[in-house]
Parts: sequence; C-alpha cells; structure tokens
Amino acid sequence: MKNNWWAILGVAGILAFTGCGDSGTGATDTPTSGKINISVDESFQPIIESQVNTFEGIYKRADITAAYKPEGDVVQDLLNDSTRIAVLSRELTAEEKAVFEKKKLIPRVTKLAVDAIAIIVNKNNPDSLLTVDELKSIFNGTTKNWKQLNENSKLKDITIVFDNNNSGTARYVKDSLITNHTLPKNTFATESHKALVDYVEKNENALGVIGVNWISDFDDSVAVGFQKRIKVVGISSNPVPRTTESYQQPYQAYIAQGSYPLRRYVYIISTEGRSGLGTGFVAFVAGDKGQRIILKSGLVPATMPVRVVGIQ
Repeated sequence: MKNNWWAILGVAGILAFTGCGDSGTGATDTPTSGKINISVDESFQPIIESQVNTFEGIYKRADITAAYKPEGDVVQDLLNDSTRIAVLSRELTAEEKAVFEKKKLIPRVTKLAVDAIAIIVNKNNPDSLLTVDELKSIFNGTTKNWKQLNENSKLKDITIVFDNNNSGTARYVKDSLITNHTLPKNTFATESHKALVDYVEKNENALGVIGVNWISDFDDSVAVGFQKRIKVVGISSNPVPRTTESYQQPYQAYIAQGSYPLRRYVYIISTEGRSGLGTGFVAFVAGDKGQRIILKSGLVPATMPVRVVGIQ
C-alpha cells in the first residue's frame, strides 16, 4: 500500500497545483509545466517513452527529458542529484537510503508495473524450452554446451549475451540465478538492446537476456521487428515432468498469474521534495491513463486490476 501512495492521493489532486513555482526554492516547474530531467533503466525505454510522449501531449507546457542508461548509472544519477526522478527494477538499498537521509531527503517509491526477463535464442536453435534449473546451470557456468541440454543438438558452446554488464537484467540474473553472483566467462555485453538482438539473430549458439518490455508490445514496430528475428524461450519452474504445457513464455497473462518465473517489478523513485513536474509525472504514470499505457504495452499494471480470460 505504501508503495502506491501517489496513486492513492489521486492524479487530480496532485495535478491541481498548476500555478506558479515554489517560491521557497526558486523552482519554476509545476506538476504540469516546466522542465525536468529523469533517469531511466534502459530496459524500460519503450514504456517510459510512451508515458512521456502522452504526458507531454496532454500538458503542452511540460518538457521531460529522459536519459536511458544502465541501472547502475541511473542509481548514481539519483545519488548525486543529477536527477530527482528515476525508473528502476529494484528499490534502494539501505546504504543508498542512508545517502538521502544525510541530505534530509525522503525517497518516495511507487510500484508501477510487474515486468519480466525474457530469454531469447537464435531462430535455428531447437532448444526453445528450458527449466529454471537448466537456466541456473547455464548462468552458473556448469552447463557450457548446448549438447549438455540436448544430446542431439548440433550447436556448440553457449554464449550468454546481455545488453550491458551494468544493466538491471544482468543484476537480476546475478541476484536470482547465480550462486556466487558472478557471471561466467562465456558472457559478454553488447551495449544496446538492438545490438543484443542483432547478435542473437546472427549467432546460433547465443542465449540472450532482455527486458520483456522490448518484445511485449505487439503494436510497437520495434518490438514486433525484434520478435520476428529471434525465438523467445519458454521457461518452466518444474524440473519434471518435461511437458510442453509446463513451459510459459513471458506473455502478459502468465506474468499476471505468476506462472512465468522470471518476474520483477518496475519502480519509480522520487526525491523531489515539492509538488513539481516530477510529482505530476509520477502521479500520471501511477494513475488511470498511465496504467492503461502499461497494460497496452504487455506489462502488468501495478495499481489497476488485470482481467485474465481463459479460452477453452
């Protein structure tokens, strides 16, 4: 409940403050006007771009400049006051909160969505179903060759590919799937999501790790283009029995139900101590219009119910 305090306050109440800026600080922005910079984990670039474009389309005097960076860089921007608004896949650590306590700032955290990590492979790879235990074996460096997963496979040594070694997806894998939290030697980073997809498309032995936001919106040309070039792996939490029905891809319904195992949350963190443009933007994203954009994108909204319809 406390994570969604912005939504509870209500968008209408927060966006009502559209007068002059905060005379005490000299700031000139309001919840619906002015200029701010925000820092965003690049895993969430497609959804935040949609949010910013819609917000600026409604509030013509608002100018939000979003910088899309690896997760580690986003956290640093928040800590060194380069931004007051950050979008991440994790909450702040105790050490990071202590930095703000010294500055007498209270970071406010709002959960925006339920997201997921997608595993992608080359179109020619016959192994498009993996268990969580098999993934752990790959990421811990125990399984290094595709033949260890399928003795009939004609593929060779596995190459694990991330968008960036400092990204939120890499941190998720290290924290959730690796015993010693260290990526194996057969891992490398491509520095962008497009380059990651390019690499997986051209290399049969590749196994890529990507935020599902990049492949989930079927109305987005970039996402649709990515999906056509690679395979999305189905993941099962159950080691046995190996039935096709037990494997799930990161579709919205499976993320919402919790049956897709590689789930994570999207948070927006604000250290803005006044009712400025950052406050207005957070309220918008956590409100009805912003949550509908999240629903359309293929992620699961955090502050509105999702109806899952079963088809017989």
